[in-house]
Amino acid sequence: MTNIELAIFIKRLEAICHEMGLVLRKAAFSTNIKDRLDFSCALFDSKGALFSQAAHIPVHLGSMAFAMRDIVNTISWREGDLLILNDPFLGGTHLPDITFISPIFVNHEILGFVANRAHHASIGSSSPGSMPVSSSLEEEGEIIAPTLLVRAGELDLALLDRLTMVGGSTARGDISAQRSANNVGLQRLSELVSKIGSSRFLMGIEKINAYGARIASATLSNIPQGDYSFFDFMDDDGQGNIDLAIKCHIDVSPSCLAIDFEGTASQVAGNINCPISVTAASAYYVFRCLLPEYTPACEGVFQYLAITAPEGSLVNAKRDAAVAAGNVETSMRIVDVILGALHQALPEKIPAASQGTMNNISMGNHRSARPWDYYETIGGGSGGHPLGKGVSAVQSHMTNTLNTPIESFESHYPVRVKSYAIRRGSKGLGKNDGGDGTIREFFFLEDTEVTLLTERRKHPPWGLEGGSPGSPGVNYLDGRILSPKCQLFVKPGQVLRIETPGGGGFGRRTI
Repeated sequence: MTNIELAIFIKRLEAICHEMGLVLRKAAFSTNIKDRLDFSCALFDSKGALFSQAAHIPVHLGSMAFAMRDIVNTISWREGDLLILNDPFLGGTHLPDITFISPIFVNHEILGFVANRAHHASIGSSSPGSMPVSSSLEEEGEIIAPTLLVRAGELDLALLDRLTMVGGSTARGDISAQRSANNVGLQRLSELVSKIGSSRFLMGIEKINAYGARIASATLSNIPQGDYSFFDFMDDDGQGNIDLAIKCHIDVSPSCLAIDFEGTASQVAGNINCPISVTAASAYYVFRCLLPEYTPACEGVFQYLAITAPEGSLVNAKRDAAVAAGNVETSMRIVDVILGALHQALPEKIPAASQGTMNNISMGNHRSARPWDYYETIGGGSGGHPLGKGVSAVQSHMTNTLNTPIESFESHYPVRVKSYAIRRGSKGLGKNDGGDGTIREFFFLEDTEVTLLTERRKHPPWGLEGGSPGSPGVNYLDGRILSPKCQLFVKPGQVLRIETPGGGGFGRRTI
């Protein structure tokens, strides 16, 4: 296979992932999937090693890449199977993210797997939106260990009914959309294998990984060897624990970039704990950002990374720990501390801190005549960097979703968006300023239960090289400041205002 043939092969595989995502988006019922694009699609070889993905959600894809080997090797696969899971300690991230995995067979031999993961607004938690201020995994909703929804083409109707019951009005449509996305992936892969042959297909996967490994090795060789450390804090866990440290030590050698989280706070009662797969996803994301844009997404890229974290810590929590916000909030801080450490080695490449939170808001009313659940994240400022200013009102790092368009939001739910604007003056100043945060106000038309899981309300996004920090975020209900993580009941006419953090500035500003 020539270099040109390899490049075409890589793009054909990426196109399959993109088409899977397009089918999922167009067929889904929920605003979370069809509007915010909170989903990801990827391809894996017969052993569960990643060899292609679309540019979807980093925390989804990195955690799948880390955990797929363990998942696929525990099943005796048959043609027509479809496995689902959401268990964070068996390959998932947090319970709202449901993963669908299908094997591709050619001449009765498994050649690989197609997979997609999508966020469901309801997964059975008593709290609307299924992102509660929880203190155990069971409080967060229905736990799905790796389970066959379809066995050799036969659908498990009882399991489908159970998922529909806990998932609400859009669940069956979203599940059908995820099944359809995998079916399209299988069809396109089968067509590709039929055209080029199984042996050439498998040789192509080997060459993708070898190519990715060469790029990763070259990138690693450009990072100065040495030891680099950084630490930062989580504001709180929603259960009374505050200022929780995440510490990162990076050892760069010619053969490995070793990331160790020794010294990180122990796991806590609240739900900011991370399973190790989410921590790995954050590390994969940062390393991927150092690579050239043309680098294929494959296992070969990550063979030079080593990740260790104390068991029972915030970034390697033990089973049954609450994790709903670990996936969305702690993952962002893990990125911050890895970037902070790498800045010492690569000051000309690493940006100041972004907003460092996804500003999670979930809401709904399970007692309404028409029960509803809603979930979204809100963008903020990204950090200034050596080449320019940060971007305002943008999703960054571990989230790659869109906002929910106001027209769609207001047509589906009894809430109005009173204002949606850039939070002027929230950016960190510097030679290159950070980006400004966002203001989003919600005006409620009926009794609604709201949950907020937010960060960087106390510890602001830091600047670099003399740049100032961005402004912390703040949440209000009718002008009263709220805790960063809280559940509340609002009445018709009340206004919830979210002001998200700005990004840190880079470099000392001169007049």
